[in-house]
Amino acid sequence: MTEKKNKNIFDKIWDIFASVKTAVVIFALISLTSIVGTIIEQQADPEKNIKVLTKMFGLDHEAGHSVLRVLDKLGFTDMYHSWWFLAFLLLFGANLIICSIDRLPRVWKLVQEKIRPVPVDYIEKMSVKSSVTLKGRPAGAKEKIVSAMSSIGFKPAESAEGETVQLYAEHGNYTRLGVYIVHLSVLLILAGAVIGVFFGYNAFLNLPEGETSSVAYRDRGTEIPLGFELRCDNFEVEYYPNTEMPKAYKSWLTVLKNGQEVMKKSIVVNDPLKFEGVTFYQSSFGMHPDGLSRGVLILKAAASGGQAQQLNLRIGDTFTIPGTAVQGQVKDFSPALSFDESGKAFTFAEQMVNPAVFVEFSEKGAHKFSGWIFKRFPNTSLLADGNRVEFLDLWGVQYTGMQVRKDPGVGIVYLGCIIMAIGLYMTFFMSHRRVWVSLIEEKSGLKIVIGASANRNRTTLERKIEKLVALLQSEHKGGK
Repeated sequence: MTEKKNKNIFDKIWDIFASVKTAVVIFALISLTSIVGTIIEQQADPEKNIKVLTKMFGLDHEAGHSVLRVLDKLGFTDMYHSWWFLAFLLLFGANLIICSIDRLPRVWKLVQEKIRPVPVDYIEKMSVKSSVTLKGRPAGAKEKIVSAMSSIGFKPAESAEGETVQLYAEHGNYTRLGVYIVHLSVLLILAGAVIGVFFGYNAFLNLPEGETSSVAYRDRGTEIPLGFELRCDNFEVEYYPNTEMPKAYKSWLTVLKNGQEVMKKSIVVNDPLKFEGVTFYQSSFGMHPDGLSRGVLILKAAASGGQAQQLNLRIGDTFTIPGTAVQGQVKDFSPALSFDESGKAFTFAEQMVNPAVFVEFSEKGAHKFSGWIFKRFPNTSLLADGNRVEFLDLWGVQYTGMQVRKDPGVGIVYLGCIIMAIGLYMTFFMSHRRVWVSLIEEKSGLKIVIGASANRNRTTLERKIEKLVALLQSEHKGGK
């Protein structure tokens, strides 16, 4: 009581932060606010979050807008950069540090304390105990007992008092530090997360084919300088056969530094490009708003049995099939061509789902034939006169959509996760085990009294003691 009255303000604050209750309260606040932060998309277009709120809580648009305005003022639309969320993290970190400093010296003292011999009556009161009687004298049985203890993972020391010899050993005394290793890992993860929030970013970039950008964009349009330039050389989508379902999409990218190409890489989903700590993930695609005005039609023409030649054309351009007098003129293009019941062609989508070009062919000024040539259906490239004209691509009309992330704290977070795995393994799957074996010479033979203790995983220790007894009994029978 006197000690409590004499505590100053520093001691009282220390006690608050050293309390497990404080840790539970702070962790609950972080968890609850994180749930809200997960529901509300961070730094997003307000309309996106209004849709989420109206759908989740059955609100009309006006009510959803009002709720979002309140959440925005409270900082929930960008909560991982808010002062109060950072304060929660700092308080949680301070709580972990003070808890560890408050308790670690006592635990460290226990860790350094070595096992000592104990009286036989103390062994007989242990919760894990056993005994066995052997023939012979202590000096003859000791070597067999040491061997048996070593086989279950203990290297015993020895003490002798009067007629009693005792072997004792311990294992895993440093496992008591497992919980503090977990504390350290949590602090590292928090530090990595804070570094990532304040020195990293999560942005996006829609980069058209053939264009170069030195910036990415946050959801609200804020430009984020990359520190280098990124160029999209090409973009392609592969579809499942006879469907409009995308199977895979791929971007060919080039990184430029000071005007020089320093890296080339093609990216697909789950195979990003990484350069100077910035990662570009393939996430979406679409058509450039300027459409055909900037695109280049890439065709490949060849006479029957002749050498093919690649052609870069625009709508209205004419070309000659190499080695022939046959001329073609590109008259039309559709990104998604289909035909109605009457056979009339129409475009059913704005994406490059089923691109095709319409080409008119003539020879010496006389019309020969015309028709659509599809990119996805190579059989349409074979012309009626045996020549071939393939439609390879319309380059320059699509953009590749990429998520752009920079997180300088991610390495610290990974290190924290590894250390946490080690700490959790030590805490839950390892234990401090101690074993005492007393050899007592009696008239009927040699009595072996075994006692053991563990701070956790008692069942495992009991199995080891059973194995030790079985080994001693088998040695005894073998000795007969």
